[in-house]
Amino acid sequence: MSSNRKEEIKNEAKERNVRFLRLMFTDIDGVIKNVEVPISQLDKVMDNEMAFDGSSIDGFVEIDQSDMKLHPDLDTWLIFPWELDSSDGRIARFICDVYMPAGEPFEGDPRSNLKRVLNEMEHMGFTEFNLGPEPEFFLFKLDENGNPSKNLNDHGGYFDLAPTDLAENCRRDIVLELEALGFEIEASHHEAAPGQHEIDWKYADAVEACDNIQTFKLIVKTVARKHGLHATFMPKPIEEISGSGMHFNMSLFKDGKNAFFDESNEDGLSRTAYQFIAGLLDHAQAYTAVCNPIINSYKRLTPGFEAPVYVAWSGTNRTPLIRVPASRGQSTRVELRSVDPTANPYLALAVLLKAGMKGIAEAKSAPSPVNKNIYNMSQFERDENQIQSLPKTLAEALEALKKDETIKDAIGQHIFERFVAAKEADWRKYSTAVSQYEMDRYFKLY
Repeated sequence: MSSNRKEEIKNEAKERNVRFLRLMFTDIDGVIKNVEVPISQLDKVMDNEMAFDGSSIDGFVEIDQSDMKLHPDLDTWLIFPWELDSSDGRIARFICDVYMPAGEPFEGDPRSNLKRVLNEMEHMGFTEFNLGPEPEFFLFKLDENGNPSKNLNDHGGYFDLAPTDLAENCRRDIVLELEALGFEIEASHHEAAPGQHEIDWKYADAVEACDNIQTFKLIVKTVARKHGLHATFMPKPIEEISGSGMHFNMSLFKDGKNAFFDESNEDGLSRTAYQFIAGLLDHAQAYTAVCNPIINSYKRLTPGFEAPVYVAWSGTNRTPLIRVPASRGQSTRVELRSVDPTANPYLALAVLLKAGMKGIAEAKSAPSPVNKNIYNMSQFERDENQIQSLPKTLAEALEALKKDETIKDAIGQHIFERFVAAKEADWRKYSTAVSQYEMDRYFKLY
């Protein structure tokens, strides 16, 4: 990075009275981590000299390998719009990559891992991979002690207005904060379920798009609390209503042109697009563990709540796993509908890109699109059309992941081993826990 960029950052920090600097990175579980330093350490930070104890981060390293360094991506320099409570000073941030002391990228860093897969993509001749996410979230009221309650903020439905939608002002403030940070917001609305909301913004290249997802989550939670609300990205916080997804709209480019578009084809899709779709379908069972990484994810992925549980693709039909929206030209894209907002975006995009590239590398043929409502099909009809279902539990998804060398390679051996170990431990605890349902159903009966 040029010394000019460093000087620009230092000058802006001084002009806008930045007092503290957050060095942010993401752990294997997709949780944002950060160390905060006073702005006096800015030079040291930009010289890649900020060390931390990696053994304290779940899934990173053991205590005998704990020394690590944070290398800030200077393009992620951002000054948060709010002021410190104690002064008129501000907080800024860098998103960082994690490095080992000798100077090599840490193989357990999800952001660096995505860059590795993108490098493989470039070796195949493609130059850009874009992502437009559609994250959903629920808003619950805070109680008198400032803790999240189980009371929804409203009981509105899809595209409702105030007074039915009681979160309009909160969503507007979220949008204003995001726009102040450079997001190009495309839509903001109430979703189908009570208390559920969605805010969409313009696509970006792979790494920036994943950075934006993490920033978005932070802003949503921060602004919601100012409104006396708790924002949760948990996929299914309430039974018997629709859960929250995070559809991934993906497009592959080569020398500035959308590789998924072919105007000579009747449907406008290229052979590359069909091959990419075929790869996504082939590896769906395995990457579900990464794209839907918690036990609660599978409470959303159940028939009857408009969740994409069937491994098929289509155009206008929204019931399969994959949809190809109607836009063509540079906007041609493939939408994967199963991803939920608990997914680590860097890992999720890495496995999806790897699956799609595998389809391209092997010149796979996509099956015929399924244009019927799959939810209304009988099991016989689904079998006849060779439509599989996604894994029904996290345990099933992990077993599929362990058998798929392509998806394992997409996240690397270090992340694979620690990811599976953590998720299997979570499943064991869940399997032995006694739920309220069991107490209500069986305690008096037996």
